[in-house]
Amino acid sequence: MTAGVREEPREAVRPRTPRRLPFPTLLALLVGFAGVGYRLALLFADAPPTNSDEATMGLAALHIARGDGFPVWFYGQAYMGTLEAYLAAPLVALAGPSVLVLRVPTLALYALFLLLSWRLTRRLGGDRWYALLVVAVLALGADRVVKNQLIAGGGYPELNPAGAALALLTVGLCLTGAGARLPRWAAWGLVAGVLLWVDPLILPYVLTLGALLVARRWRELAGRAGVVLAGALLLGAAPMLVDSIRHGRNPVTAVLAAGGTGTPADWADRLHGALVLGPPLAMGFCSPGRCATWQLWWAVVFPVLLVLAAFTAWHTLRRTSGGPGSPERVQAGVRLALLGGAAGVLGAYAVSNAAGQTPIESSRYLSCLAVAVPALLWPLWQAARPLAAHPFAARRLTARRQLAEVAASEEGGYRHLPEVESIKAAGGLPAGRRARMAGVGALAVIAGVLGTGVAATVDVARTAPGVHAEADRHRSLVDTLGALDVRNVRGGYWTCNRLTYATGENVLCAVVDDDLTPGFDRLPAYRREVAADPDAAWVAPAGSPLAARLDERVGAESGTLDVVTVAGWRIYLPRR
Repeated sequence: MTAGVREEPREAVRPRTPRRLPFPTLLALLVGFAGVGYRLALLFADAPPTNSDEATMGLAALHIARGDGFPVWFYGQAYMGTLEAYLAAPLVALAGPSVLVLRVPTLALYALFLLLSWRLTRRLGGDRWYALLVVAVLALGADRVVKNQLIAGGGYPELNPAGAALALLTVGLCLTGAGARLPRWAAWGLVAGVLLWVDPLILPYVLTLGALLVARRWRELAGRAGVVLAGALLLGAAPMLVDSIRHGRNPVTAVLAAGGTGTPADWADRLHGALVLGPPLAMGFCSPGRCATWQLWWAVVFPVLLVLAAFTAWHTLRRTSGGPGSPERVQAGVRLALLGGAAGVLGAYAVSNAAGQTPIESSRYLSCLAVAVPALLWPLWQAARPLAAHPFAARRLTARRQLAEVAASEEGGYRHLPEVESIKAAGGLPAGRRARMAGVGALAVIAGVLGTGVAATVDVARTAPGVHAEADRHRSLVDTLGALDVRNVRGGYWTCNRLTYATGENVLCAVVDDDLTPGFDRLPAYRREVAADPDAAWVAPAGSPLAARLDERVGAESGTLDVVTVAGWRIYLPRR
């Protein structure tokens, strides 16, 4: 029977098949690219709109690129580190000052945040489909969200990727062997130290994740690991520490003062800003500059989900057998730490005056809530997964049965496939009415999250043409000042540093208030330069209170002002 049959090489019998990405992973990759591509398109459309605070960071990058200075803090204050300026400085040196080169590093930080969040979701026990859901939620880009992620105004773009990195490092430190942990301890301390220098808004996550590490690895921290961690922490925070020692500054006091000035807001306004407006704005459910009533539903769901997710993680910690280093206990512990950090961020914002005084704008202080998304949505996924997976399990069972029938017909009665029985047992379990109701409710919330986020993202895209037109008008202003050979001007706060950065300091601007009195100059040297120029001009947006005040000084006699109108702007030149 076997005569004349040539034996084939093993490679010919079992050829290698190319390794392919699992389908949900491929989808997550595509969704991530879509999120980055959407933000890249916004950048080319000059959206979100820039401002003088972002230009202040640009001026720091310009000075670093030229070697004119190496600022530790955002100009004009003793808090909020200038990491974004150092990241952008090489690009500014190569391409010159522009908003786009400032935002290329922030876009890269957002892409890194997506990648780290996907990885964190997987390390915390989520399957690939749940990781896809997390990436999809984070890929959406409402007004407040894209401002936090893309505007290089200090602190916000780097906080979320760094927070996700800390959580990933915490998982690794709790699961890996002691011999492989020293580099992770060093990385954890370095990231935490840099975060403390850049912006203390992330401090609640540092504290909760750090507390988990102390609880799990306190013996190790008492030895060499503790020394490595402390040394790396000091290294990361070195710019803040050295500057504080040299100049006698206290960044903690400065941060507390930034929480809102003037008359203290009452508690009703604070709680409304923090608990009603804050979560929908921070999580990307609101239109540009406002929150419609129907978009506030997340304010009700968010605290319930936060408590439910924390209870689920705590319950898992209590009921899971095994030692402290068992994967399920570590995953539950990190989820609980992330949820505690989110609660800390929300609580710190609620006690600040900013929550009651300027809730729409100051909701940026809640941008770190996004770090906790893999833990926050976990109960929804746990409830919805059996309901969503049931049809797929049924299809797989049918396919396996067909395969068994083919095998039986071709191999003489082979009628048992072990996988068929296990799938049948898993997929065929009857679900109770309560479980079905919970699954339907969870799917409804997930659909609401995605639907509301998509609507808010579309609203941002609709505003992009108007933002681009305003940026074109500002470029016309810069060109006109160059044509008029104007080198020094006076203008409002939101005009000055933006104009100075856009011209690469060819035009210097001193800040004035609407009553023409000196305003707040983040770089006092500009005021001295402008004051020494008798031909310094004035610049004001058309229709602004400052323009109205300057219009009173326009006239034909000597000592008055001549006006040059540019689209959206008015330039006032002293008459000689």
